[in-house]
Amino acid sequence: MSRRKEKAKIVFTILEEQNPHPVTELNFETPWQLLVATVLSAQSTDKQVNKVTTLLFDKYPYPAQFAALTPEELAEEIKSIGLFRTKSKHLVVSARALLERHGGEVPADLVSLLSLPGVGQKTANVILANAFGIPALAVDTHVFRVANRIGLAKAKTPVATEEQLTSIIGRELWADAHHWLILHGRYICHARNPHCSQCSLREHCDYFQSYRKK
Repeated sequence: MSRRKEKAKIVFTILEEQNPHPVTELNFETPWQLLVATVLSAQSTDKQVNKVTTLLFDKYPYPAQFAALTPEELAEEIKSIGLFRTKSKHLVVSARALLERHGGEVPADLVSLLSLPGVGQKTANVILANAFGIPALAVDTHVFRVANRIGLAKAKTPVATEEQLTSIIGRELWADAHHWLILHGRYICHARNPHCSQCSLREHCDYFQSYRKK
């Protein structure tokens, strides 16, 4: 067993003991709503996204209703979210594309998802794993940071990090691994001033071991 694979087994055993059934903190009821929430979550917090989508999904629960809006109209609904103008354009165009190409249904395959405006690799993987139960490991800024700090990956890009993680983690754990790493990054392993003293992974973390030697 490789060093990283052995470390992954230890790390995820610890995180699973703390949180046996991790789930996304984004609120949604349908694949489309998860797509919207995930697109909105870029450079924003899940808490703020949930606050916005609570009202948004009450008014516009389906792609057809988004498709009937102009980007400017949707922008007014989500203006408390970062990059709201760009996101509103992407969501309106994506809704129209779903109606034209997929009968208004969010597709359950990576290639089709990536063809939608505003949907990148991370968003597509979030949808596959959380809306359809298809094994996928989304790498956002938290997952990228934590995986590389711990030493589960040694990569310069999210895509390379995803490739390295999926090579050492069983497919059945990909979705959970995403949640465990993102939650660890959100609440413990912050970009600045990580809470190493509170971290259950510190004895297995390359960053902590290097910091402790200084």
